[in-house]
This record gives sequence, C-alpha cells and structure tokens, in this order.
Amino acid sequence: MAVSVKDVAVAASVSVGTVSNVLNRPDRVSPATVSRVHEAIERLGFVRNDAARQLRAGRSRSIGLIVLDSANPFFAEVARGAEERAAVEGMVVLIGNSDQNPLRERAYVDLFLEQRVHGVLLTPADVDDVPLRRMQDAGIRPVLVDGALPGAGVPSVAVDDVEGGYLAVAHLLARGRRRIAFVGGPLAIRQVADRLDGARRALAESGTATLEIIEQRALTVLDGRAAGEALARRRAEDRPDAVFCANDLLAVGVMQGASILGGFRVPDDLAVIGYDDIDFAQSTVVPLSSVRQPARLIGATAVELLLDEPASREGQPRQVRFRPELVARASTTG
Repeated sequence: MAVSVKDVAVAASVSVGTVSNVLNRPDRVSPATVSRVHEAIERLGFVRNDAARQLRAGRSRSIGLIVLDSANPFFAEVARGAEERAAVEGMVVLIGNSDQNPLRERAYVDLFLEQRVHGVLLTPADVDDVPLRRMQDAGIRPVLVDGALPGAGVPSVAVDDVEGGYLAVAHLLARGRRRIAFVGGPLAIRQVADRLDGARRALAESGTATLEIIEQRALTVLDGRAAGEALARRRAEDRPDAVFCANDLLAVGVMQGASILGGFRVPDDLAVIGYDDIDFAQSTVVPLSSVRQPARLIGATAVELLLDEPASREGQPRQVRFRPELVARASTTG
C-alpha cells in the first residue's frame, strides 16, 4: 500500500499542510520541522505523486520526443540536444521510437497524451498521416523535428534537405562521376524525398549524368548492405560509379555489401557519400563523405520552439531551417 502525505504528517507529528510546505515551499517551515518531515519521508519510503501535482498546476515537466529510429546516432544526438535544453528548464524528455511505422507513431502520441506531456517533438513517419490535429485538440503543442509540413500551422526545425541532396550529388559530379545511384527509403519520409529532389536538381544541371533510384524498406545498415550486394551482382557495365545514400547508416552498409561481395574498391570503383555526418562516419575503413546536420542543435532548438510558442501565438509559428554542410572524405576523394 502506498504511503500518503497524511501518513508522513502523522509520523512527523505535523499537519498535512506542513508536509506540503516542506515539499513545495520549505522556506516557510523551520529547519527543525523540515528535518523531522524528511526523516519521516525516508523512514516510511514516501514517494510524492508528482504527476498529479503537475496536472493540478496545469503544467507538466515532461516533453515527448518521437523519432524514426532511436538506434540511429543522428537521432541519438537530436535527443541529447533536446534533453540538455530541457534540463535547463527543469524538464525531462520521454523518447519514443516509431521505427518508421505510422501505427507505432500514433500509439506513442496516444501514450504521451495520456501522460499530459507539455508538448510533443515529432519526426513524422509518413508526411501524409501526421496526427497533428489529435495533439492540438488535446491541448498538447506539437513541434516538427528534422522536417516541416508547409501549411500545417505548427513550429518546426530542420535542415534544408533539398540543398543537402544537391550538395552531395554536385560533389560527385565534380569528382567526374556520371552514373549515380540514390539509395534511400521509404520515399514517404519527407527527408528522404527532399534529399532525392536535391539530387535530381544537381543532375538536371549536369546534362550528361544519370540517376538511378534504389528504394529500400528502411534507413539501416542492413538495408544498405542489401543494396550494396545487389549492385555487386550486376555486370560491370550496368553498375553505377557513385552512390548517394539518404543517411550514413545506408552508406556504411552499401560499402560493406559492395566491397565484401563484389570486391568494389571505394572510391576507385564506387564513390559513396552519406547524409547526417554521424560520429562513426570518419571512423569507417574508408572514411565516409557526408552531408552534415547539426543534430544536437536541432534537438535543442525544438525544445526552445516548444517553450517559446505560447508567447508568439498571434503570429505565424516559427520555422527554423539550418543549412547543411558538405564534408568530403576518402570515400569520394580517394
């Protein structure tokens, strides 16, 4: 049976109001009484019902964060940035992994609504099925992370992924590559589609290069490895001479699959560039070229948008967009 405030009051020979003051306004209570109440709390094993207190106050100290893949180092850095910024405000971040599944995403949204979190930071699994109205109807503010939905009327923070895709393929073209493959998926994820759009724009300017789209089920090393092995099985004349991957995990997998099964030499036979510039990118056997995103800053900014939004409701929700940065390493430069 849970120990109540009343039990603590009886054990410390004080009123329930005094226990409440010790927990919430200790400056109003004498040091001797504070010490006696805390001794009773420790002896009885009392744990305060902070969730109920927050609901009565109308403000939760919890923020929900739903990402596409919590195992992806990029999203781990986003979460770290969000946690660090939230901690400054005395708040905590609860993390949910949608695994790129809209049904799992919706289940986490429902759970966070039940918990009455202060707001939800969300990277949508499907841009055509984002549960924004459900959150707004429940009075929970959403912030879109690592993407934006034009016209949705909610704040967002992201990197210009169209520019990022353009930078990646323009770099490959500048290195003399002309048969380029794009590995990514699913294309329902806005970031993947935008990066492909940027790649197409760079190709359109070249006039001589070709672009092949290899759509995968997910943005994982295993999916990248499957793509690399498939390329290795092709005849030499049917193989691309460069691959742009929608994230670094795919790029690492492509290099593994192409090298192990087909004996590709990176970058001599196949130039490879990824996206995100996770910490591991510079430590691969052949250091990976990538397009850098400021992951930790994205997470911190998302929390700031959530906390700042009430003050700016009369204006348009803020849309923060950072510029990507090309990081060239040995996987494309030799």
